[in-house]
Amino acid sequence: MFVSQQEELFWQLYKCRNEQEVDKLIRQRPEVFGQPDNWLPLGSNKSNFSIVENQQSNPVAALTEKLTNAMDAILVRRCYEEGLDPESKAAPGSIEEAVTAFFPQYKNWDLQKQRKEQAESIQVLADGSVRDTSIVVYDAGEGQHPSQFEETFLSLLRGNKQKIKFVHGRYNMGGTGAIVFCGKRRYQLIASKRFTGDGPFGFTLIREHPLSPEEASEVKDTWYEYLKIDGAIPAFDIDEINLGLHRRNFRFGAIIKLYSYDLHGNRNFLLDLAPRINQFLYNPALPFTVKESEQRYKRRGGYVLSNYGLISLLDRSDYLEAHFSQVMRHRDIGKFKVTVFVFKATAADKTASKTKQAIRDSYFKNGMQVLFSIAGQVHGHYTSEFITRTLQFNLLKDYLLIHVDCTEMKYPFRRELFMASRDRLKQSKEAADLRKKLGDSLKKGKLKDIYKQRKDRLSHDSADDEDLLKQMGEDLPFNEDLQDLIKQTFELDAKGKKQKPKPPKPVCEPFEGKRYPSFFHIDIKMRGDTPVVQIPHGDSKTVQFESDVENQYFDRADDPGDLNILVTTYSPNDASGGDQKGTVNDISDLFSVIRQSPQDGKIRLVFEPTEDVQVGDEIEMRADLLSSAEPNDALSEMFWIMIGEPQPKKPAKPKPPPKEQKLGLPKLRRVFQQVVADKREALTWEKLDGEGITMDNSVIMHPLVNESDELEAIYINMDSSILKNYRTKKRNISEDESTAADRRYISRVYYHTLFLYAINKGKNYAVSQANGDEQVNDIELTDYLKDLFDSNYAEFLVNFESGAMILS
Repeated sequence: MFVSQQEELFWQLYKCRNEQEVDKLIRQRPEVFGQPDNWLPLGSNKSNFSIVENQQSNPVAALTEKLTNAMDAILVRRCYEEGLDPESKAAPGSIEEAVTAFFPQYKNWDLQKQRKEQAESIQVLADGSVRDTSIVVYDAGEGQHPSQFEETFLSLLRGNKQKIKFVHGRYNMGGTGAIVFCGKRRYQLIASKRFTGDGPFGFTLIREHPLSPEEASEVKDTWYEYLKIDGAIPAFDIDEINLGLHRRNFRFGAIIKLYSYDLHGNRNFLLDLAPRINQFLYNPALPFTVKESEQRYKRRGGYVLSNYGLISLLDRSDYLEAHFSQVMRHRDIGKFKVTVFVFKATAADKTASKTKQAIRDSYFKNGMQVLFSIAGQVHGHYTSEFITRTLQFNLLKDYLLIHVDCTEMKYPFRRELFMASRDRLKQSKEAADLRKKLGDSLKKGKLKDIYKQRKDRLSHDSADDEDLLKQMGEDLPFNEDLQDLIKQTFELDAKGKKQKPKPPKPVCEPFEGKRYPSFFHIDIKMRGDTPVVQIPHGDSKTVQFESDVENQYFDRADDPGDLNILVTTYSPNDASGGDQKGTVNDISDLFSVIRQSPQDGKIRLVFEPTEDVQVGDEIEMRADLLSSAEPNDALSEMFWIMIGEPQPKKPAKPKPPPKEQKLGLPKLRRVFQQVVADKREALTWEKLDGEGITMDNSVIMHPLVNESDELEAIYINMDSSILKNYRTKKRNISEDESTAADRRYISRVYYHTLFLYAINKGKNYAVSQANGDEQVNDIELTDYLKDLFDSNYAEFLVNFESGAMILS
C-alpha cells in the first residue's frame, strides 16, 4: 500500500463521528480491516481483556488518565529539550519540581491570557452528535515514532515510566482504561509524531476483537487488538495538518479519538463534563482546553474553556465562606495536608436551593466531597456520607469540600490506600485508619466552630411551641410510657433554664493579618528563660504560637508560607534504658503532629507522643515560620517538650438504671413564610434559607439531627400549600377551627416524623435511590423523610379521618 493510501485511510478514520461510521468504513475496506494478519493483540497478549477491563469504573476518571498522560508527555518533552535524560538523577525528582524548572512562568497561569496560551498544548474536543459523542484528546508532548508504538501506546505492564520520577504514570496501563467506554466495539484511534520532527506521522486503530462463531465456542473471553498494515504501523509524512484543534495545527505530539464515548447521559462539555473532569484533577501539573463543537450547540461564543483544575476555581470562588487547612505528620502514615472549604448557604443573590445547586454543579458534580489526591490527581473519594455519618455535621453536607493531599505519605501506607486503577480507595485497614484519624481531627477546631455557629443561628426557644407540644402530648391517646417521655422532655428543659446564662463575650476589633510575618512567638508559660511544654505520657497537648500573618498564610495560591517543626535534641530518660542523644531526623519518630492554619493571630500545633517516648524524656524543638518572600530568613522559636507522668483516669460515673434515664423529645419549631404581628421572634423561611434549609409552599417539614445522630428538632412549615388547602376547604372557618386545624397538622406531622425516624433508626434501615444513570445512591434518612412528607403523604395524614373509617 502506498503512503497516499495510508494518508487517505487516516482521514477516513479521523472523520468518522461515531462507532457506527467506523463500522461502515470497516465493511467498505475489507482489503485492510478484513485481513486477520493485520490485527495483533494489545500488549502482545491475547489475555489482555482482564487487564483493560479491570480499571476505572467511571468514564470521567478514565478520561482523566488520558489527560495526565498528556501532561506526562509534555513534561518529558521539555526535559529532553533541556538536554536532560528523564531517567537520570539530574532530572526533576517530582512533578512540582518539573513544572517549576521547565515552566518558570507557571505562576502566571492564574491569569486568564497566560493560562489560555498554555492550555492550548492539551485539548479535549467534542465530536459527533449530542446523543452520540466522540472525544478527541490532543497533546503537544514528546510523541512517538511509528516504530515505537508497540513499546509505548500499545504495550501493557511494561513499566515504561517506572524510572521517571516527575510523571504520574508507572506501568503503562492506565491509558487503556478509557477503551471500555468507547461504544460497543471499543474503537480508539491513536496517532502521533515525534517532537524532534524526524520520522513520519503514524496511526493505528484499537478495537475489541470480534469473535467468530468458532472462536466463541473455544475461548471464554475476547481480547483487544490493534491495526498494522503489511507488518508495520501505518504512517505518512507531514509538516503540519489541520485536525480541528483550537487555534493551532498538529505538528507533533499525540492525538487520540475515542468513538461514541459513554458519558452516562452527560452530553454538554462546557456545563457538565468540564466540572466533572475538575473533580478528578484537583491541582493538575498543566492547564488544558475543553472545546465544544459549534455544530452541536448553536450558541454565540462560549465554546471553549481553559481549565486548571478544581483548586483554581476554588481560589476565585464567590461561594466560599471559609477556607483553612491542617498538616498532619504520623510515624506510619507520613505527612499529609487536609484542606477544608466551607461554602455559603446563600451567595450571589441566589436562594438557598439555587446556591446549593450551583455549588454542586461547580465543585462536586460527581458527588465527590472528600478528595484524596497524589500530585494533584484524585485517586479516591468519599461522598457526603462522610460528612453526615463520620463527622455528623448534617447542616454542612451540601456545603463542605475536603481535600487530602497524599503525595508525601509514606509509600508503604499509600500503596494500601488506592486501587491500581487510581479512581477509588481500597477497603483496607490503612484506609479505615486514615478515615478515623481524619474524622477525629475534623470534628474539633474550626470546622466544629463553624458548624456550631450555623446550628446556633437556627435555635429558637419559644414557650408557645413548648406549650403546644405539651398540650398535644396530653390530648393524644398515648400510653403511660410515652406520656412520661413527654413530661421528662419539659422537666429537662426546665432544669436547663435554671442555669445562669453565660456572660456575653467581649467584642474585639477585627483581626487584620499581614501578608508576611513580622513576629513569631510561642504562647506558653516560661521556666526561667526557657519555654517548656509539659505533656502527660499517653496524652496530647495543643501548643499555641502568636504571629501577625493573615489567616490564609499557608493556603493562599500565591506565595504561601509554611511552618516546619524540627527536633534539635532528644534526651531520653536514663531510667528507660535509652542512651540516644543528639538530632532526630524525623519528628514523626517521636510525635504525631497536627499543624492548623492561622486563626486571627494564633497558630496551633497538636503534639501526640509516640509509644517510644517515655516518662522523663526531654526533647528540644525548633519551630520555623517560613516566608516565600524570604525563604532563607525564617522566624524561629526554640522550646522544650517534657514527658510527665500519665494523668490518673477519672472513675467512670455509674450508669443509672434504665427506668431512671431521662430521655427528651425533639424540639418543635414552627416556621412561617414571613414575620407576623404576634410572632415577631418566630422562625421564617428567609432565616432558614440563610442557613441552607429551603422552605417554600411545597415543603412540609425539615428534621434536624445532632452530632449524636439523634433527632434534635423538627421544623414544621406553617404556610405549606397542604395546610392552606385544608383551611380553604373549610369555608367560613372560625378562629377556633383554624387553631384546631393547625394543631391537627402539627401533631400529625411531628409525631409521624418522630416515629418514622425512631423505627428506621431502631431497625438500622439503609435508604437508597436509583438515579437516571442507572446508579444507586445512598440517601440520608432525614432526606428520605423530608421527601416522603413533601409528596402526598402529608396530605393523606391531614385529611385522613380514622374515626369515619371505623364507623363505616
